[in-house]
Amino acid sequence: MSQKNKLNFVAEAQIWKDHIETEREAARRWPSRWGFLLTSVEELLKDEEKQPPKPKIPLPQHLQIRPVTPVEKYIKIHPSPPVPQTTQGFIGWRSTVPGLELERYYQIRSNKGAFYKDLKWPNEPTD
Repeated sequence: MSQKNKLNFVAEAQIWKDHIETEREAARRWPSRWGFLLTSVEELLKDEEKQPPKPKIPLPQHLQIRPVTPVEKYIKIHPSPPVPQTTQGFIGWRSTVPGLELERYYQIRSNKGAFYKDLKWPNEPTD
C-alpha cells in the first residue's frame, strides 16, 4: 500500500473539528463586528435633518448655458478614401504585379546577391 493511500482518520477528524469550531466562533463574533450591515438605510438616516432646498436664483443671460448644438452641424464626416496601394503590394514577397515579385521558382531573388554565395555554399543543402 502506498503512502498516499494511508489515511489518518484521527488527524482528519481533528482537522474537521477545528474547521467547525472556527466557523462557530466566526458566527458568534459576526453580529458584534458586522451587525451594522443589517440596519436599513432608512433607519440609519431617520435622525438626519433634511436640509431645505436652496432657492433657485435666475442667472443673467450671459451666464446661462446655451442648448447643446449637434456635432454634425460643425463636423462633416465624409466616407473614407480607398486604401492606397503600398510598396508591399507593388514590390515585395507577395506582390500583386506578376513581374515584380521577388520569389521566382520558390527561390528568393535579391539584387544584392545571396548570403550563401558570399560564403560559397551550395544552393541546396546536402547530406
